[in-house]
Amino acid sequence: MKKILISTALCAVTFLSAQIDFSSTRYGITAGGTYSRVSNAHNPSGPLYSFYGGFLAMIPVDDNNQFFIQPEVEYFGAGESGKDKDAKGSEFYDAVYANNYISVPIYFKGYFSEAESEFFAMAGPRFNFLINQNVSGAPVRYTVEGDANGVNGKAATFNFAIGLGVGFSYKRKLEATLRYDLGLSNTYPGLMNEKGLDASIQKKKSEQVFSVGLSYVFD
Repeated sequence: MKKILISTALCAVTFLSAQIDFSSTRYGITAGGTYSRVSNAHNPSGPLYSFYGGFLAMIPVDDNNQFFIQPEVEYFGAGESGKDKDAKGSEFYDAVYANNYISVPIYFKGYFSEAESEFFAMAGPRFNFLINQNVSGAPVRYTVEGDANGVNGKAATFNFAIGLGVGFSYKRKLEATLRYDLGLSNTYPGLMNEKGLDASIQKKKSEQVFSVGLSYVFD
């Protein structure tokens, strides 16, 4: 099975390499808002609202102006807060765990037809590199070994996600996009070593982000 998967991946890379037309690459800017949560993390755990913004490139992979590879480089705000709807009035309801990233998503993007104004879908990996983490109102806990842990919930310096998106393009220039990113790596690896939390302590802390935004692609 491994040999079949490797052979399939090599064939796909070879095919795409033959089709990619870097000379027709178009560039653009993108920005929008984010709604994020982290599963199995803090209690209370609620959503955090932030934003993203950056640059994109649209690299054609066919001759019909319909399929593209779209890499992006963004500032990407994510994380969580303590504002769980069932935790109003609790001690840490106003806690904020804001994770600020330089993010590099790489999408395979397809328009539903060759029309200038058309819907599209895209999917691909997202690589997040932590710039900093701003934490406020959070509890201080201790590791199993008893050493002071400082702020509860130190974010990993790198995490990996898979992104899916749909949107609408107006004349292949102004585009509105709705995206969902599912974190596959552990956002708070240190949190798993803390004591005194509920049974979810040993589960992976997955960062999940919904975003909606606009992009403008230059000629």
